[in-house]
Amino acid sequence: MNEKFIAFFIVTISVMFVGTAQNSFAEDFVVSIPYGAFNPELNTPAEVWYDPPELSITVGDTVTWTNDDREGHTVTSGYGAGRFDWMDTKNLGEADGLFDSLRFMPGESWSYTFEKEGSYNYFCVIHPWMEAIIFVDPYIPDFPHDATGKKYESFPTFLITPDRSVEINFSWEPQVIKTHEKVNFIYRFYDAVYDQPLRKLEYDIAILQNNEILYKDEKAVSGAGGDYRQWIFEEPGPIIVKISNIKPYGQVAESQINLSYDATARLGDFTAMVYDNPEKRVTTDKIVQPRETLQFYYEIAVAIIVVPVIMLAVLILYMKTKKNPPSYPERKASPV
Repeated sequence: MNEKFIAFFIVTISVMFVGTAQNSFAEDFVVSIPYGAFNPELNTPAEVWYDPPELSITVGDTVTWTNDDREGHTVTSGYGAGRFDWMDTKNLGEADGLFDSLRFMPGESWSYTFEKEGSYNYFCVIHPWMEAIIFVDPYIPDFPHDATGKKYESFPTFLITPDRSVEINFSWEPQVIKTHEKVNFIYRFYDAVYDQPLRKLEYDIAILQNNEILYKDEKAVSGAGGDYRQWIFEEPGPIIVKISNIKPYGQVAESQINLSYDATARLGDFTAMVYDNPEKRVTTDKIVQPRETLQFYYEIAVAIIVVPVIMLAVLILYMKTKKNPPSYPERKASPV
């Protein structure tokens, strides 16, 4: 099974199940059509036509309109005529066809579930001065979950490779992944039998999104039983982090161990969802992968060792020069 097929499968499953996950956390809201809304005059018991006239909700939420007035009304998506325009221009508003309750009478109600983010103006086609708006924000959960929206009951999550030899402990920070924000994927390898950390394992790692390999590192080597990778996603959507080809060399405590030499079944896939970031539209962070970090530490180590050595050499040379001042030929007085 190739990587593109797996990515396509994950995307398909995500589309099927993410909606279910969103609905399980959806909320219900009520908007009242107050008594007096039928009257366009300024001196009317109704302070607003729909109460509240502006409402912010999340994708998957349901709004129920209750008719508390004495006449029938509609909830129709589109733009109304305003309090005065309908009298001057005979404008009765313009529906856009997204939703329409048709007429419902006093004491009745009508509900609608918003499945897409955006702003939705609506009005009453019978009384076109009645206007209001719904703001629908994207659904972003506050817990780590897989690409289908299923919450990880324990996090970091883990899996055991198909050959039952290695346990991979996996997590990411921040736990809710958004576009244009740096995410750290952190993982550790354990012996699945003895539950001890494995050190210096060689493995391959890849990050896939929307059937595309965004990042791939082959023959990476873990240190101290674990490793990390950083990435910044430019697009929302489900992702897969694939760890594979784990080589049969490791260490339990201080004792060398040998895993089976067939690394075909020594792999693991982890999925997550990337959400569109409503607060950031450009990427400003910098990715630093482990090899760059090692290079940075190497340069620091070189500076720590080389600079003092140079300073010591200069000091020794200076001291030698001070102990042995230069000698000058003796001058003899000449008779005048």
